[in-house]
Amino acid sequence: MRTDTPQTIHLADYAPPAYLIDRVSLDVRLSPNATRVEARLAIRRNPAHEGPAGALRLDGEGLKFEGLDIDGVPLMHNDYAADESGLTLNSPPQGPFTLRTVVTVDPAANTQLMGLYRSNGVYTTQCEAEGFRRITYFLDRPDVLSVYTTRIEARKADAPVLLSNGNPVEAGDIAGTDRHFAIWHDPHPKPCYLFALVGGDLALVREDFTTKSGKPVDLRVYVEQGNQDQAAFAMDALKRSMRWDEEAFGREYDLDVFSIVAVSHFNMGAMENKGLNIFNDKYVLAAQETATDSDYEGVEAVIAHEYFHNWTGNRITCRDWFQLCLKEGLTVFRDQEFTSDTRSRPVKRIQDVRLLRTHQFSEDAGPLAHPVRPQAYREINNFYTATVYEKGAEVIRMLKTLIGSEAFARGMDLYFDRHDGDAATIEQFIACFSEASGRDLSQFMLWYSQAGTPEVAVRQSYDATAKTLTLELAQACPATPGQATKAAMSIPLRFALIGADGREMKAQPQAGAPVRGDVIEMTQERQSICFEGVREQPVVSLLRGFSAPVKLKDETSTADRLFLLRHDRDPFNRWQAGQSLMMAEVLAGQREAAGGRSPAIRGEIVAAVMDAAGNTSLDDAFRAELLKPPSFSDVAQGIGNNVDPDAIHAALEALRVQFAEQAGAQLRAIVQETRDDGPFSPDAPAAGKRALKNAALALLCASARPQALDVARAQFETADNMTDRIGALGVLVQRAGDGGAAPLASFYDRYRTYPLVVDKWLALQASAPGARTLDTVRTLMAHPAFSMSNPNRVRSLLGTFAAANPVGFNRGDGAGYAFIAERVLELDTLNPQVAARLLGAFRSWKTLEPGRQDLAREALERIAATGTLSNDVSDIVTRSLS
Repeated sequence: MRTDTPQTIHLADYAPPAYLIDRVSLDVRLSPNATRVEARLAIRRNPAHEGPAGALRLDGEGLKFEGLDIDGVPLMHNDYAADESGLTLNSPPQGPFTLRTVVTVDPAANTQLMGLYRSNGVYTTQCEAEGFRRITYFLDRPDVLSVYTTRIEARKADAPVLLSNGNPVEAGDIAGTDRHFAIWHDPHPKPCYLFALVGGDLALVREDFTTKSGKPVDLRVYVEQGNQDQAAFAMDALKRSMRWDEEAFGREYDLDVFSIVAVSHFNMGAMENKGLNIFNDKYVLAAQETATDSDYEGVEAVIAHEYFHNWTGNRITCRDWFQLCLKEGLTVFRDQEFTSDTRSRPVKRIQDVRLLRTHQFSEDAGPLAHPVRPQAYREINNFYTATVYEKGAEVIRMLKTLIGSEAFARGMDLYFDRHDGDAATIEQFIACFSEASGRDLSQFMLWYSQAGTPEVAVRQSYDATAKTLTLELAQACPATPGQATKAAMSIPLRFALIGADGREMKAQPQAGAPVRGDVIEMTQERQSICFEGVREQPVVSLLRGFSAPVKLKDETSTADRLFLLRHDRDPFNRWQAGQSLMMAEVLAGQREAAGGRSPAIRGEIVAAVMDAAGNTSLDDAFRAELLKPPSFSDVAQGIGNNVDPDAIHAALEALRVQFAEQAGAQLRAIVQETRDDGPFSPDAPAAGKRALKNAALALLCASARPQALDVARAQFETADNMTDRIGALGVLVQRAGDGGAAPLASFYDRYRTYPLVVDKWLALQASAPGARTLDTVRTLMAHPAFSMSNPNRVRSLLGTFAAANPVGFNRGDGAGYAFIAERVLELDTLNPQVAARLLGAFRSWKTLEPGRQDLAREALERIAATGTLSNDVSDIVTRSLS
């Protein structure tokens, strides 16, 4: 673990590497505690580098140096220097040369799960962002592209399956030993962060795929033994992803073999290594009895995301880590489009915006705010954030909205054609769309360089005599760390004018107005848009489809929001109208609760939401979204500062109870009508029906009436799928008091041998609001099913408590903060990446009321005062306190 003071890296300081590595030959002899890695690197000076090349510095971390030579000639001791952070060749040859190095590493002791590690008997690698240096000495940066040939050797009994990137070349037993080998070759140059190696006793699910041009591809999904019956959906999702990418973006797969490996110890969700994707098994394994509909959707989306990286990330990679959004934001956009085409586009849009607002808007509003493309970093692992991923995807979506679908498609084709095989930049990417559309996109580039969530204020006036409607628009972006002032941005606002009959009205923008079709493009701090020929005062539907990642501040009345909830043909804005109506009730309610009074919820709002959700002509999944109250994070952002988590919780509970008391009969009817006695299917219609049923059940039981809880108990006991069983169990845990203990116990007994289901069991208990939950979490840490060395267990218990239990984490006595601070320090000695992500739960501490602010600061300062922090945790805590 690195504990030295991290150095700040600046985008402005980028320079091409002085040396390039064209070919890499690895010979990896696997052994649990002493894996030998011999690397042969074909190195040459980089003609693009300005000035003398000088010494060659290769990165290395946690390596035991064994030897080296150049072109077969051993070096003298004064010709090189090996230390704990790398290897230096003092005077490399002027011409091309081959450097051979030999090191040993200890996979079994690698609890950081970066580089080469061994867990559950499986050798696995994770090299993004800077893990390859933990395998061998290398220029560990994304703009060094190399062709790899990898030979792997291991005891056959320990690792009968040996995998690496590319296509298989040769395999066989090693005579006279209990070992065997496999050789893989990847013909496509790639950065070292895309290198992968796997060795273990794995089960294989195998199918064939034929590309659009007729090329056969061998598809393989490897899972730990006993899990192969849960891999069929992942294989199906892979095949559908490959076909969709051919049809939507014209991208075919380019190797003979595509492999997915699912492992139970993994820091991230998955990794797009070329031809050998390595997955957290959470995003591969799915079966009716053990996976929820959300799990199925997650498997489908992550399989697609990692496969789509084959072109947006692998064939075209990023020049440096500042360009991370180039591969991640673009690929998130692509996987969102895939899911939208596969399932329900309106529901997917709502889900994506919920995620954006909960995680990215909060990030933008706190001390960890940063631009989509940061200008500087101290620890790159801490920039795999909602801003880079989710906001990065929104920037791509805005680009498509501004230039149109046809120009966007031309720009993507140009990008693929022009930069295939390159390590590219955001400037090169945007230039393709500027060329394809004929538009100057220099102002649009501000979305990559300015942090913060823009706010758009709207005022409207209607002149009945002149038949004109005027929209007065103003944009502003709050100050963020290092950026006190912001320039006006290019913001596309999709809109419609809706008449009293519920139909969209035709109106003509005045000449010169920045309106193209149904999109207003804001480019100035203040703009006035006038529409002519408006026959009656309309209701304005603005920011349709959430056309830009902004906060809209308008003067829409309750009556107009009720109208939009009934009539808006844009599904997102119809949903948003319901959310805004409920949000107004909760904001008023939390003010009452903060003042010691009981929140009051207006019945007309509940009735309107129930009327919309009761419309059986709508998609069931969309109806389910209508029934979900605003999130805690949404409400906190609506308040801004001086946030009292207990008051928010009280107001949200009052809203839920009002639904239960006022609309209990309707909710019970929805639960009854959505019961499905047919065979289980994870497809969108069936999943939508279950989503509606469980959303209604959650509200029905909010008042904890015995008759309602009986419905939940019956569902728990008779459910034939995990979605319905866990949905009912969640209700019982939160609403039935001690009555939830027996179902919890029976659930664990039934699924104790399924780790991913045990994760759900842990998370349910960690998310229960109330002061006693912290004691429950402490107790569960001693449970045999929990392990601090497994990231999934940590995320399920500690991560859920810190990030998804705002009442428990934000206890008024500060005990939640102190507990998580202790766990961060404990984790930091094992797995700094996981520790830093857990520490991210403090990202909104400065918005809390003063008492909780002081307690949160004390916890952060206690972490900062520790003298042996990893770079990961040191960076997060320093920025959080700045």
